[in-house]
Amino acid sequence: MDNRAIGVFDSGLGGLTAVQALRRLLPDEDVVYFGDTGRVPYGTRSAETILRYALQDLRFLMAHSLKCVVVACGTVSSVALPQLQQAVQAPVLGVIDSTVRAAAAATRNGRVGVIGTNATIRSETFQRGLLAINPELLVPARACPLLVPLVEDGRFAPGATVTELLVQEYVAPLLAQDIDTLILGCTHYPLLTDIFRAACGPQVALIDPGHETVRDLRALLQETGGLREAGTPGTERYYVSDSAQNFLQHAGMFLGGPVQGEATRVDIENY
Repeated sequence: MDNRAIGVFDSGLGGLTAVQALRRLLPDEDVVYFGDTGRVPYGTRSAETILRYALQDLRFLMAHSLKCVVVACGTVSSVALPQLQQAVQAPVLGVIDSTVRAAAAATRNGRVGVIGTNATIRSETFQRGLLAINPELLVPARACPLLVPLVEDGRFAPGATVTELLVQEYVAPLLAQDIDTLILGCTHYPLLTDIFRAACGPQVALIDPGHETVRDLRALLQETGGLREAGTPGTERYYVSDSAQNFLQHAGMFLGGPVQGEATRVDIENY
């Protein structure tokens, strides 16, 4: 039994899709979330900058005496996860391993598409992970640099014309290669599930990194006796590096319900 909280961080609001999964799968757990809303997006940054930002995010979260941290950011998971795991004693889980296992299990024709930020696709982490499981897979990939800003701006529901057109443009080359599974390789992208579903059709399985990672986290905590004592709903604390008011205005859309807890702005450059 471990009643310490679970930490989650992302470059902005997209990591709230992992918090939503935590609410569903681990409702008794306390959660501390940090969103680097003042420096989003990470996906267009250099690897050195991504690592510096991620280490600051991690140091801030670990000041809250956490039992583990979920890096709910495809970019950071792709570029900087080993360094983060070496920096602290607590387990640090990225979104890559869980996601590629789910995608490899889902595909029927051996063609798995990957979309993500520029940094994620450039790192080839998802591609290498899939091919390590099955070298026979075909893994076409596409960077989608304009989607994160649109999601952060709240333009992720069907009817958001610019977003719909971009999604169609981004996935068209992957669909032309007959993919039957698509990794949404950024935790912002599950907010666009309805738009991706319309663009790809029901024959393409969409893999949500946040959900798959939290499912594996639940199994890990069960195996190691790290679950919080059951019976009391978990609490949530939110921290951001820009306006807390703006965060509260948009966070509910990402969480699929109201924010359960306060939001506080912090100066992340001090960490």
